[in-house]
Amino acid sequence: MSLTQSISDLISPAVTEAGFYLEEVQIASPGSHRTVTCVVDGPTPLNLDQVTVVSRIISELLDSAEFMGETPFTLEVTSPGVDRPLTQTRHWTKNLTRLIKATLNDGTTIIGRLTEFDDKSATLVENIKGRIKNHTVAFSDIKRAAVEIEFNRKDAIDE
Repeated sequence: MSLTQSISDLISPAVTEAGFYLEEVQIASPGSHRTVTCVVDGPTPLNLDQVTVVSRIISELLDSAEFMGETPFTLEVTSPGVDRPLTQTRHWTKNLTRLIKATLNDGTTIIGRLTEFDDKSATLVENIKGRIKNHTVAFSDIKRAAVEIEFNRKDAIDE
């Protein structure tokens, strides 16, 4: 079993019990030192206090894990970036009403506000120069979807 998998298996239950989701574990080994990065998400965007709580949980587990060996390591706990692909139902739930950029399998790109979704598809409402167009897109047709950053978010779709 890889070190990444061993770490994931060890910390995932504790992270889940604390109310968070372990998205990914990354390991970098520059020289004789390791950097262990744990990407953790929650039902809402994480604040600094929550990151501190989950960092302590993970740190205690890794400090006592025999498989970490004697190699010194630095633990980094972070939340996923806004450009993280939407791949799980909870990602879509968390980003309901946000602007989503979806690239379809055929190369077509749709940028629209996520207004609803179910287990098979998502509805994105596109606003091009005041013209509103609803797109119901099957998840199986989406190659990649991510949140589109909005600096001046308009609350109404037709603004």
